[in-house]
Amino acid sequence: MKTIITGATGMVGEGVLFECLDNPAVTEVLIIGRKPYDLIHPKLNELIVKDFSEISNHSKLLKNYDGCFFCAGVSSVGENEESFTKKTYDFVVPFATSLLQINPAMVFIYVSGNRTDSTEKGKVMWARVKGRTENALMKIPFKGQYNFRPAIMTGSKGQKNVKTIYKILGPLIAPFFPAKTLKLKQVGQAMINAVLKGYPKQILEVDDIIQLAKN
Repeated sequence: MKTIITGATGMVGEGVLFECLDNPAVTEVLIIGRKPYDLIHPKLNELIVKDFSEISNHSKLLKNYDGCFFCAGVSSVGENEESFTKKTYDFVVPFATSLLQINPAMVFIYVSGNRTDSTEKGKVMWARVKGRTENALMKIPFKGQYNFRPAIMTGSKGQKNVKTIYKILGPLIAPFFPAKTLKLKQVGQAMINAVLKGYPKQILEVDDIIQLAKN
């Protein structure tokens, strides 16, 4: 299979990238980003764009991929609902819509977050916005569309882009919450299996991700 990854310069995207490069089921990876990722690998290609809205200009390149793992995103810290919506919903949904026009036979996976609010009416701002984003994506008629909701994550060996809070707190917290802790290798494995085999739910909580990674 051939897959697209966004957010390779972030913790989740980099971990998923490592698993895709290591997994024999994946023959080619295209990372899309605003800045280069410093890695040379025979499976790896790169598309640098100033704005993600530009992908419609690259339809010939993008039409032959089997999956897109959308791992790019920002923290809600310091954001109000309007600004976070622009950097989340208004960032992801138009990208996915453009990708659909290029290749509706693709599987699109969005990395959301634990406790995302599907009702869009809760008190937590980021959870409402991500819930609105998930709901919109689930209506886009890709071959498959899944929303991953990881919680505590631990990085893969060799990762450069691991958030400081995960470096410090991850090893301390994980032993107390093993059921909620995911290795990024598992997240990548689950994404690959979602493309190859599918999954009965569109929203995958931690237990679902663990189960799909085993398949």
